[in-house]
Amino acid sequence: MTGTPIPAPRTAYAEEAVPQAWLTRLVLNPAHRQVHRDLGNTALLHRRVMSLLPDGLGDSPRATAGVLFRLDTAHVGPPVLLVQTRVAVDTGRLPNGYAETQTRDMTPMLTALRPGLPVRYRFLGNAVRRCGRTSTAGSWKQAIPLSGEDAARWWADRASASGLALRSLLPSISDPMTAYHAPASRRGGRGAGTSPGQDKDIRVPYAATLYEGVAVVRDPVKLRVALLAGIGRGKSYGCGLLSLAPARLDG
Repeated sequence: MTGTPIPAPRTAYAEEAVPQAWLTRLVLNPAHRQVHRDLGNTALLHRRVMSLLPDGLGDSPRATAGVLFRLDTAHVGPPVLLVQTRVAVDTGRLPNGYAETQTRDMTPMLTALRPGLPVRYRFLGNAVRRCGRTSTAGSWKQAIPLSGEDAARWWADRASASGLALRSLLPSISDPMTAYHAPASRRGGRGAGTSPGQDKDIRVPYAATLYEGVAVVRDPVKLRVALLAGIGRGKSYGCGLLSLAPARLDG
């Protein structure tokens, strides 16, 4: 969540027990060498986020810890990395000078959700459609980025399913995120006959759309689930984190 915390009113929804979660805000130092490296490779940025988690979370630490993150750059000032988790993170694991950090308990916000509450939202989503076997737009299962009305409809459908009634919607195409992954030849050792050219990192671009606007809470239970679990695909690439802040409805 960003902005002023939503005050927690005394309602039936506020009395319900909610899972604990934390939101950590990292104001990155763009002059730091490792920040510069991480910003150019989403795979490294994801690895940096995961380094903040405690050890011993099993074979699926991201799912166990409920990790969601988003890089915000569409504002004046240094980039901001938001990291949401279901376990407390240790920002002391960051390199010296990497970022200024602040961690907030999300319980007040989660318990404040109630029907009719107006909120401002920000969400970075992997708004794509998958090609079918007979598609002429691309190969089978290829992800085609959506734009215009299609992108707006993509978010409107998911927002509604997540317990939000949209009052305004402003989608904007975000800069494509790029990850570089080691090829199988390096992950498992170079096999016989592998040429040097096949040993280079594999570049994987990932499309994302930023959605901002005002909405009204319709179903607090569904919205709480969406906030904690994330929405859509691409969570390892920085998509899926929904941020809320108090809002006023005009008129």
